[in-house]
Amino acid sequence: MFSWLGTDDRRRKDPEVFQTVSEGLKKLYKTKLLPLEEHYKFHEFHSPALEDADFDNKPMVLLVGQYSTGKTTFIRYLLEQDFPGMRIGPEPTTDSFIAVMQGDVEGIVPGNALVVDPKKPFRKLNAFGNAFLNRFVCAQLPNPVLESISVIDTPGILSGEKQRISRGYDFAAVLEWFAERVDRIILLFDAHKLDISDEFSEVIKALKNHEDKMRVVLNKADQIETQQLMRVYGALMWSLGKIVNTPEVIRVYIGSFWSHQLLIPDNRKLFEAEEQDLFRDIQSLPRNAALRKLNDLIKRARLAKVHAYIISSLKKEMPSMFGKDNKKKELVNNLGEIYARIEREHQISPGDFPNLRKMQDQLQAQDFSKFQPLKSKLLETVEDMLANDIAQLMVLVRQEESQRPTQMVKGGAFEGTLHGPFGHGYGEGAGEGIDDAQWVVARDKPMYDEIFYTLSPVDGKITGANAKKEMVRSKLPNTVLGKIWKLADIDKDGMLDDEEFALANHLIKVKLEGHELPNELPSHLLPPSKRKITE
Repeated sequence: MFSWLGTDDRRRKDPEVFQTVSEGLKKLYKTKLLPLEEHYKFHEFHSPALEDADFDNKPMVLLVGQYSTGKTTFIRYLLEQDFPGMRIGPEPTTDSFIAVMQGDVEGIVPGNALVVDPKKPFRKLNAFGNAFLNRFVCAQLPNPVLESISVIDTPGILSGEKQRISRGYDFAAVLEWFAERVDRIILLFDAHKLDISDEFSEVIKALKNHEDKMRVVLNKADQIETQQLMRVYGALMWSLGKIVNTPEVIRVYIGSFWSHQLLIPDNRKLFEAEEQDLFRDIQSLPRNAALRKLNDLIKRARLAKVHAYIISSLKKEMPSMFGKDNKKKELVNNLGEIYARIEREHQISPGDFPNLRKMQDQLQAQDFSKFQPLKSKLLETVEDMLANDIAQLMVLVRQEESQRPTQMVKGGAFEGTLHGPFGHGYGEGAGEGIDDAQWVVARDKPMYDEIFYTLSPVDGKITGANAKKEMVRSKLPNTVLGKIWKLADIDKDGMLDDEEFALANHLIKVKLEGHELPNELPSHLLPPSKRKITE
């Protein structure tokens, strides 16, 4: 009776109410997604179950690269401080995974102790065994940068059999585990050792599905000439294009991330601009952390749904009595056809399916008779979560972002260029003349005055129409010229006097030289006669 009072009506009676995004993510995962994962053995195939620490932890940055590309030095550069366990050298020095995290006192926590700490997001790493845990430590130290983010240093990727055999654990699988949980993956390359070994190529492929988190740093770029740097950059982009199968180009930052003098300072401005771009990207991580966790939960839910369809399809095809082994081999070999059928029947995107070859390898060791048939209720719960609860959490994410003060990474290298004359672009463009006693526009004002008096000024001012005739000669678009007009017309009377006209021409020059215009006129650009007006 009253069957039309279905799920939607029940949702209205008992809606999901969350106080914070973190609390909401935990509750949705435990009550709606985790039952589906456990029912279809998701954790044996893909990723261990998530814990509270995975939702509460600070944003993490994972550094990956071949040996001696400057990974550890990069962390030292960000922190402006040595950290426990740090070793730097041209040979493969970092032989462990080091989680560099905030702590009240300096010290090292060994891997076996880390994986039993419920406050750290590493408990599920115990699945990789002692060979890995003996090569995993947490370096704790008080540092302002680490109050906002944590950094994971990794062993340099080796060449040949050393990479595959000598480590004693699945290196690519460990990196994949971290990749699922970090907010940013930085691949470091040395401008002198650009070749991407087969092992590094495999590692990059293991990070598939996390391309949105990946950034590339071409390090030690100060050690080669400009012409050679262009060739190296082109070669790197070509190599990455063959490995990272995305239509978009991965963002590459060029620089030299250490505190030593530049060997070849020709590209200093380029390095400063690239460093600022990379720093802004890292500084934004705390602000976007909740959104990243939400996005990762959605990706996980979509994969869990597809996994459920695959496992239930295999169960359905298995005979109840005889010929199980032969049928299992046949199903594993024909898994691609099963993928295609599920894709058609349930309108699922091909990109949501797990890697075919890897899934076939994992299925070889499974007992298909223990698989579960399709349970629609579990899938409907996850569908409901994706359709309704996630939308509510998205609203909460925006509310939290607007209510909190701007969250940014502070301290260390992030503070070094923030204030003072060594800030990026200080004294350039619109900032030119910031420390001069004289008005900077006055240098070229005689030249601008000659043009001004040819434009028929009346009572010492020219009309907007006459000013436009001169300003459009710059060939800048009207949107830019309109902004320049607003900045230059200080008294807002719709006309320009000689000082305002000189200021407009100065701003045109700034823009033509490739600099950005300010949103508000800096105080040092105010004409001397107008400074009382704005006070």
